Amino acid sequence: MIIKTVNLETVCGITSKLPENTKPEFAFAGKSNVGKSTLINALMNRKSYARTSATPGKTQTINYYNINDELYLVDLPGYGYATAGVKVKQQWGKMIENYLHSSKMLEAVFLLVDARHEPSDNDVMMFDWVVAAGFTPYIIATKSDKLKRSQIAKQTAMIRRTIKEKSRASHEVSFEVIPFSGLSKAGREDIYNILEGFLQKDEPMV
Repeated sequence: MIIKTVNLETVCGITSKLPENTKPEFAFAGKSNVGKSTLINALMNRKSYARTSATPGKTQTINYYNINDELYLVDLPGYGYATAGVKVKQQWGKMIENYLHSSKMLEAVFLLVDARHEPSDNDVMMFDWVVAAGFTPYIIATKSDKLKRSQIAKQTAMIRRTIKEKSRASHEVSFEVIPFSGLSKAGREDIYNILEGFLQKDEPMV
Protein backbone atom coordinates (compact mmCIF):
# COMPACT_ATOMS: atom_id res chain seq x y z
CA MET A 1 0.00 0.00 0.00
CA ILE A 2 1.39 3.39 -1.03
CA ILE A 3 0.36 6.24 1.26
CA LYS A 4 -0.09 9.40 -0.80
CA THR A 5 -2.25 11.63 1.38
CA VAL A 6 -3.20 11.69 5.07
CA ASN A 7 -5.75 14.00 6.63
CA LEU A 8 -7.16 14.11 10.15
CA GLU A 9 -10.64 14.80 8.84
CA THR A 10 -12.97 14.40 11.82
CA VAL A 11 -12.60 14.40 15.61
CA CYS A 12 -15.63 13.22 17.60
CA GLY A 13 -16.06 13.88 21.29
CA ILE A 14 -18.53 12.37 23.72
CA THR A 15 -21.43 14.52 22.53
CA SER A 16 -20.50 14.52 18.83
CA LYS A 17 -22.57 12.88 16.13
CA LEU A 18 -20.62 10.27 14.16
CA PRO A 19 -19.86 11.33 10.58
CA GLU A 20 -21.74 9.69 7.72
CA ASN A 21 -18.70 8.62 5.74
CA THR A 22 -18.91 6.95 2.34
CA LYS A 23 -15.53 5.22 2.42
CA PRO A 24 -14.52 2.05 4.32
CA GLU A 25 -13.48 2.49 7.94
CA PHE A 26 -10.93 0.41 9.84
CA ALA A 27 -10.96 0.91 13.60
CA PHE A 28 -8.12 0.54 16.10
CA ALA A 29 -8.86 -0.18 19.75
CA GLY A 30 -6.58 -0.82 22.68
CA LYS A 31 -5.79 0.10 26.23
CA SER A 32 -3.99 3.34 27.00
CA ASN A 33 -0.25 3.30 26.30
CA VAL A 34 -0.42 0.10 24.21
CA GLY A 35 1.20 1.83 21.24
CA LYS A 36 -1.90 2.65 19.20
CA SER A 37 -0.63 6.01 17.93
CA THR A 38 2.71 4.42 17.06
CA LEU A 39 0.97 1.77 14.97
CA ILE A 40 -1.31 4.25 13.21
CA ASN A 41 1.64 6.54 12.43
CA ALA A 42 3.50 3.56 10.97
CA LEU A 43 0.52 2.63 8.79
CA MET A 44 0.21 6.24 7.60
CA ASN A 45 3.98 6.33 7.02
CA ARG A 46 4.20 9.45 9.15
CA LYS A 47 6.45 9.94 12.16
CA SER A 48 4.09 11.79 14.47
CA TYR A 49 0.81 12.57 12.70
CA ALA A 50 -1.38 10.58 15.09
CA ARG A 51 -1.26 12.18 18.49
CA THR A 52 1.07 10.49 20.91
CA SER A 53 1.15 11.43 24.55
CA ALA A 54 3.33 10.70 27.55
CA THR A 55 0.11 10.77 29.55
CA PRO A 56 -1.82 7.51 29.06
CA GLY A 57 -5.54 7.93 28.65
CA LYS A 58 -5.31 11.37 27.10
CA THR A 59 -7.05 10.35 23.88
CA GLN A 60 -10.71 10.91 24.65
CA THR A 61 -11.99 11.32 21.11
CA ILE A 62 -12.62 9.21 18.03
CA ASN A 63 -10.20 10.40 15.35
CA TYR A 64 -10.85 9.74 11.66
CA TYR A 65 -7.78 9.75 9.40
CA ASN A 66 -8.61 9.95 5.68
CA ILE A 67 -6.01 7.92 3.78
CA ASN A 68 -5.57 8.49 0.03
CA ASP A 69 -9.21 9.63 -0.03
CA GLU A 70 -10.17 5.93 -0.19
CA LEU A 71 -10.37 4.72 3.41
CA TYR A 72 -10.39 5.85 7.03
CA LEU A 73 -8.21 4.69 9.88
CA VAL A 74 -10.31 5.30 12.99
CA ASP A 75 -8.49 5.77 16.28
CA LEU A 76 -10.80 4.85 19.17
CA PRO A 77 -10.27 6.18 22.73
CA GLY A 78 -7.75 4.25 24.79
CA TYR A 79 -9.32 2.32 27.65
CA GLY A 80 -8.24 0.89 30.97
CA TYR A 81 -6.32 3.90 32.25
CA ALA A 82 -6.13 3.28 36.00
CA THR A 83 -6.52 6.82 37.30
CA ALA A 84 -9.43 7.79 35.04
CA GLY A 85 -12.61 8.32 37.00
CA VAL A 86 -15.51 5.89 36.79
CA LYS A 87 -17.63 8.43 34.91
CA VAL A 88 -14.90 9.01 32.34
CA LYS A 89 -14.42 5.28 31.84
CA GLN A 90 -18.15 4.85 31.30
CA GLN A 91 -18.16 7.66 28.74
CA TRP A 92 -15.28 6.09 26.81
CA GLY A 93 -17.07 2.76 26.85
CA LYS A 94 -20.26 4.31 25.53
CA MET A 95 -18.34 6.09 22.75
CA ILE A 96 -16.65 2.89 21.64
CA GLU A 97 -19.79 0.75 21.83
CA ASN A 98 -21.82 3.38 20.00
CA TYR A 99 -19.22 3.52 17.24
CA LEU A 100 -19.01 -0.26 16.85
CA HIS A 101 -22.77 -0.60 16.54
CA SER A 102 -23.55 2.60 14.62
CA SER A 103 -20.88 3.01 11.94
CA LYS A 104 -22.29 1.92 8.59
CA MET A 105 -18.89 1.87 6.88
CA LEU A 106 -16.89 -0.09 9.46
CA GLU A 107 -15.14 -3.00 7.77
CA ALA A 108 -12.78 -4.38 10.41
CA VAL A 109 -11.52 -3.81 13.94
CA PHE A 110 -7.91 -4.18 15.04
CA LEU A 111 -7.51 -4.85 18.75
CA LEU A 112 -4.08 -3.98 20.13
CA VAL A 113 -2.57 -5.83 23.08
CA ASP A 114 0.91 -5.60 24.57
CA ALA A 115 2.97 -8.55 23.29
CA ARG A 116 4.83 -8.76 26.61
CA HIS A 117 1.80 -9.40 28.84
CA GLU A 118 -1.36 -11.43 29.11
CA PRO A 119 -4.43 -9.67 27.69
CA SER A 120 -6.17 -7.77 30.48
CA ASP A 121 -9.80 -8.16 31.49
CA ASN A 122 -10.47 -4.93 29.56
CA ASP A 123 -8.83 -6.42 26.45
CA VAL A 124 -11.02 -9.50 26.71
CA MET A 125 -14.11 -7.34 27.25
CA MET A 126 -13.24 -5.32 24.14
CA PHE A 127 -12.81 -8.55 22.19
CA ASP A 128 -16.31 -9.59 23.25
CA TRP A 129 -17.73 -6.15 22.36
CA VAL A 130 -16.25 -6.37 18.86
CA VAL A 131 -17.65 -9.86 18.29
CA ALA A 132 -21.05 -8.77 19.64
CA ALA A 133 -21.03 -5.95 17.08
CA GLY A 134 -20.62 -8.51 14.30
CA PHE A 135 -16.88 -8.36 13.63
CA THR A 136 -13.93 -10.70 14.15
CA PRO A 137 -11.11 -8.60 15.62
CA TYR A 138 -7.59 -8.82 14.28
CA ILE A 139 -5.30 -8.96 17.32
CA ILE A 140 -2.15 -6.86 16.99
CA ALA A 141 0.57 -7.77 19.50
CA THR A 142 2.37 -4.44 19.87
CA LYS A 143 5.85 -3.72 21.26
CA SER A 144 7.18 -7.02 19.92
CA ASP A 145 10.55 -5.27 19.46
CA LYS A 146 10.87 -5.40 23.25
CA LEU A 147 10.96 -9.20 23.06
CA LYS A 148 13.72 -11.50 21.89
CA ARG A 149 12.94 -12.88 18.47
CA SER A 150 12.71 -16.37 19.95
CA GLN A 151 9.98 -15.18 22.38
CA ILE A 152 7.56 -13.72 19.82
CA ALA A 153 5.88 -16.96 18.74
CA LYS A 154 5.52 -18.03 22.37
CA GLN A 155 3.93 -14.73 23.35
CA THR A 156 1.49 -14.62 20.43
CA ALA A 157 0.42 -18.18 21.29
CA MET A 158 -0.08 -17.10 24.92
CA ILE A 159 -2.23 -14.13 23.82
CA ARG A 160 -4.41 -16.37 21.67
CA ARG A 161 -4.75 -18.95 24.46
CA THR A 162 -5.64 -16.34 27.09
CA ILE A 163 -8.34 -14.78 24.94
CA LYS A 164 -9.79 -18.19 24.11
CA GLU A 165 -9.88 -19.11 27.81
CA LYS A 166 -11.33 -15.84 29.13
CA SER A 167 -13.57 -14.64 26.32
CA ARG A 168 -17.22 -15.59 26.19
CA ALA A 169 -17.23 -15.05 22.43
CA SER A 170 -13.94 -16.62 21.33
CA HIS A 171 -15.60 -19.95 20.48
CA GLU A 172 -17.68 -18.12 17.86
CA VAL A 173 -14.76 -16.83 15.77
CA SER A 174 -11.32 -17.71 14.47
CA PHE A 175 -8.89 -14.82 14.89
CA GLU A 176 -5.34 -13.87 13.94
CA VAL A 177 -2.60 -12.56 16.23
CA ILE A 178 -0.11 -10.37 14.35
CA PRO A 179 3.12 -9.24 16.06
CA PHE A 180 4.03 -5.60 15.37
CA SER A 181 7.23 -3.66 16.02
CA GLY A 182 7.17 0.12 16.20
CA LEU A 183 10.92 0.16 15.54
CA SER A 184 11.33 -2.14 12.56
CA LYS A 185 7.70 -1.84 11.36
CA ALA A 186 7.57 -5.66 11.23
CA GLY A 187 3.93 -6.63 10.86
CA ARG A 188 2.95 -3.52 8.93
CA GLU A 189 2.77 -5.34 5.60
CA ASP A 190 0.47 -7.96 7.13
CA ILE A 191 -1.92 -5.20 8.19
CA TYR A 192 -1.66 -3.51 4.78
CA ASN A 193 -2.60 -6.83 3.17
CA ILE A 194 -5.71 -7.07 5.35
CA LEU A 195 -6.74 -3.51 4.46
CA GLU A 196 -6.16 -4.09 0.75
CA GLY A 197 -8.16 -7.31 0.88
CA PHE A 198 -11.19 -5.41 2.15
CA LEU A 199 -10.71 -2.60 -0.37
CA GLN A 200 -10.54 -5.06 -3.26
CA LYS A 201 -13.65 -6.80 -1.98
CA ASP A 202 -15.51 -3.49 -2.00
CA GLU A 203 -14.48 -2.52 -5.53
CA PRO A 204 -17.44 -2.49 -7.94
CA MET A 205 -17.59 -5.27 -10.49
CA VAL A 206 -16.75 -4.13 -14.02
